[in-house]
Amino acid sequence: MVIFGFRTKVFVLAMLMLMCPRCGNSVAHPLHKAVTKFTLFFIPLFPVKIKHTTQCTFCGYTSQMSKDQANQLLVQSGRR
Repeated sequence: MVIFGFRTKVFVLAMLMLMCPRCGNSVAHPLHKAVTKFTLFFIPLFPVKIKHTTQCTFCGYTSQMSKDQANQLLVQSGRR
């Protein structure tokens, strides 16, 4: 019997002050990095999917972005 599956871990890379495109408020947006890994016998082996998102802390709107856009936001915030 082989036990396999997927596990996702979410990391907060930075807290950014951005203007929300939905509600228009300038509030904190955490920059998340979600890494989904293939697991075999509950041991994470290799990443299958990596997703970068920001979420408005006022209205909860979540927007997805590319790795390059996330890195650019980190450079602008002084985190990198």
